[in-house]
Amino acid sequence: MTAKDTGTQATSTDAVEVRAEGDVDEEAVAYLREKVGAVLGRPGLPAVSGAVRVARAVAHHAERPWSAGAELVVGNILVVVHAQEATAHELADRLQDRLRGQLNRVLHRKEEARRSATPPPWRGGRADRGQSPS
Repeated sequence: MTAKDTGTQATSTDAVEVRAEGDVDEEAVAYLREKVGAVLGRPGLPAVSGAVRVARAVAHHAERPWSAGAELVVGNILVVVHAQEATAHELADRLQDRLRGQLNRVLHRKEEARRSATPPPWRGGRADRGQSPS
């Protein structure tokens, strides 16, 4: 099957591809792209690549017909985020919040790993890292 057969629209924003499946209008895709771009545009973020997929369920009785999933590689760490909501705007907002939270965890984890490289003082490390021992 090709993208045309499945009703998929794909647009590329830098190294992150935004893909729409099903009955998704351009306004919803643009709003989602704006929200994801706001999260990924923060300073200090390593190179990001991957894809964001947004879909609308065909079933009219679905409680939350809008769903989205993001699979991004940030530096060398895979970040996966999923969301489901009743409207496209709520979905984009929820995905932005979850993506921001995951990216904060990734950056915090990286910072903690850098800090823990020196052993603590009770294991032979220096308590004052900035000064040389006397």
